[in-house]
Amino acid sequence: MAQLDYLIVGSGFFGSICAYELKRRGYNIAVLEKRNHIGGNCHTTNVDGINVHTYGPHIFHTSNKKVWEWINQFVEFNNFRLSPVANYKDELYSLPFNMWTFTKLWGNLTPSQVKEKIEKESSHIGNPKNLEEQAIKFVGEEIYTKLIKGYTEKQWRRPAHTLPKEIIKRLPIRYTFDNNYFNDTYQGIPIGGYTQIFEKLLDGIDVVLNTEYFEHKDNLPNYKNLIYTGPIDKFFDYKFGELEYKTTEFINFKIGKDNYQGTAIMNYTDIDVPYTRIIEHKHFENSNTPFTIITEEYPVEYTKDKEPYYPVNDEENNKKYAKYKELADASPNIFFGGRLAEYKYYDMHHIIERALDFCESILN
Repeated sequence: MAQLDYLIVGSGFFGSICAYELKRRGYNIAVLEKRNHIGGNCHTTNVDGINVHTYGPHIFHTSNKKVWEWINQFVEFNNFRLSPVANYKDELYSLPFNMWTFTKLWGNLTPSQVKEKIEKESSHIGNPKNLEEQAIKFVGEEIYTKLIKGYTEKQWRRPAHTLPKEIIKRLPIRYTFDNNYFNDTYQGIPIGGYTQIFEKLLDGIDVVLNTEYFEHKDNLPNYKNLIYTGPIDKFFDYKFGELEYKTTEFINFKIGKDNYQGTAIMNYTDIDVPYTRIIEHKHFENSNTPFTIITEEYPVEYTKDKEPYYPVNDEENNKKYAKYKELADASPNIFFGGRLAEYKYYDMHHIIERALDFCESILN
């Protein structure tokens, strides 16, 4: 094989976009992927007519017209809007927090009365210092206790008061009867699933599956540049210790009825329920099948042999990451990009924008 211009480690959005953009500019590219499929955590697989989100649900949303137009050259989107349901001890509440949620809890209040009630319940908190205080400041004690505390502590496997307040700031809160989870202009699910996007991005590119970079790096083809999208602490052999991630176990069930829960996502906010949520995949695309497929999501303790999903960006981990970033910045001809390599939570549209900007920066 001729010397590669770029070897890319990982076939998720960042790696696949870099491969596509570099190849179309004439560079010689190859992609390594440790899993047995392309697409990273956005991978979907068709199971008897239902597109199952292998690693949890991914709903595309953006207000960036450039990103929307770019992704639409590869796939057609439906008009899916995320409106999850919260289940607390078999009581059902609308998410995100909006007037449907508030009136279910507190009766027929006006938006100004709801604000007054929340302010009264949170008046003892000044400047929030952690997730628990920030959540109470946002929605008051009762909603925090019923709909946030148990779910969050299951999900992160840590008390809410030890988690960064920034985590909860992503949660929408509305004083209107609007249960659309996202505010973005463009939203939807790819008709036919996500995997087809990666098939098109990587068309004509040498992709080697089931290949762990660290196990084969001494026997790889010669390359001029490396784009690495895996865990940054692993790349540097955990020199400053392991970074912390949240990880999840997914258990799928095929059920002989056409509709199990009536919604794509139901969150279980009671700490006594072991899973955080149940996904019913057919509701993402309105699959017309006489059966359904659901996924229960179980948070599990993260160890470096498990799949890292979400970085835990508390002060200790961020300080550790900063040391790794210094090494990364000083590594010639090695580029680090994506959620794991940058130790940062990204939505899909952020990753696309980041990858496109990155390609422009290294080509100019």
